[in-house]
Amino acid sequence: MNYQKIASDVYSLAESNDPIAPIVREALQVVEQCLDEYGQDHVSLSFNGGKDCTVLLHLYAAVLTRKVSSARKPIVALYIPDPSPFPALEEFIKSATQDYLLNLFTCNLSSDIQLPVESVTPGVSTPTSLKGSNGYIGHSLQTQPVGAARGGEGMRRALESYKSHFPDIQAILVGTRRTDPHGKTLSHKNVTDPGWPAFERVNPIINWAYSDVWIFLRKLKVPYCTLYDEGYTSLGSTYNTFPNPALLVTDSDSSNTLPSSLTAVAKHPNTMCLVEPTSPKSFINDIGPFTVIANSPDRTCFADPVCDLKETKSLRSSIEMLGPVQVLASDPTTQCYAEVNNRSAIDVSLPPRYRPAYELQDGALERAGRVSGAAPPVIPEI
Repeated sequence: MNYQKIASDVYSLAESNDPIAPIVREALQVVEQCLDEYGQDHVSLSFNGGKDCTVLLHLYAAVLTRKVSSARKPIVALYIPDPSPFPALEEFIKSATQDYLLNLFTCNLSSDIQLPVESVTPGVSTPTSLKGSNGYIGHSLQTQPVGAARGGEGMRRALESYKSHFPDIQAILVGTRRTDPHGKTLSHKNVTDPGWPAFERVNPIINWAYSDVWIFLRKLKVPYCTLYDEGYTSLGSTYNTFPNPALLVTDSDSSNTLPSSLTAVAKHPNTMCLVEPTSPKSFINDIGPFTVIANSPDRTCFADPVCDLKETKSLRSSIEMLGPVQVLASDPTTQCYAEVNNRSAIDVSLPPRYRPAYELQDGALERAGRVSGAAPPVIPEI
């Protein structure tokens, strides 16, 4: 990771005439003020692999490089995992930890039940049999979101654990935005509520919109979790997080049919084109017969489908579903191409497809893929 380039790119964007320059400038100033007040040794970053904290991590790395010291120190950070996290998310956190030189502390809770971390997670009932154990949380009200930041009991306990391990940390940078649940009334700085570990929550991107996040990430080519390319727009647990239905590719966007046949046509009038079907492992065999057009036996070329349907990402038309056709000629000067015959088509059953998260037009639908109140799966005792 080139930290000098990160700093140059981020500060250049902040000083540009780009529409997001003002909010980038504002976020940098908030981070700089936090470091001026507390110093790097007393500041931590909350990082869970989501898009918002990925933006914040990139901003923080830029500030540390530009304003603090040219000598890189590990970035102190904490990770509070949701119950049943996505493997792809965990893998991204691992790679980001290496790329940004994070000193990442994972707050794993010692509990017999899965305590809610997110503010929007409804309370859970503590079985009476667990009274007196690490999983018992006393009163049912304690399972509800707590305080102005509305974190769950799982988050409160995680922060208690973090405070006990890192008592010198006084401020935590958080990627909360105003459109997040219970983020409407937050400011750039908010102290934790009574009964919670004493930290100042610093929210540098509180005024960013959903679209601003993606403009920043894509403009600066910042790596992010691959789940966002699969239609997820807000990440939580595997049992309550799904691709955003607003990004579902509909019939108007994609065809669920394949052409019934292909015709290989030679551009040279004295060329013979021979078309061979692909291997039996590919769905492409279902397109039906190939049509061969021959003009001369002197030259031959083969139009061979090279893209397995299962691996084709762009399905917006029949030929894209088919995949590219590679032309292999015995004579390198010979050119052939494939024509699709659509007189009759074959229906193909395909799994749902979703557009990437950055194509979501309405930021108000950011959490449309989240299921409120979904409970973790129950694993029977053996």
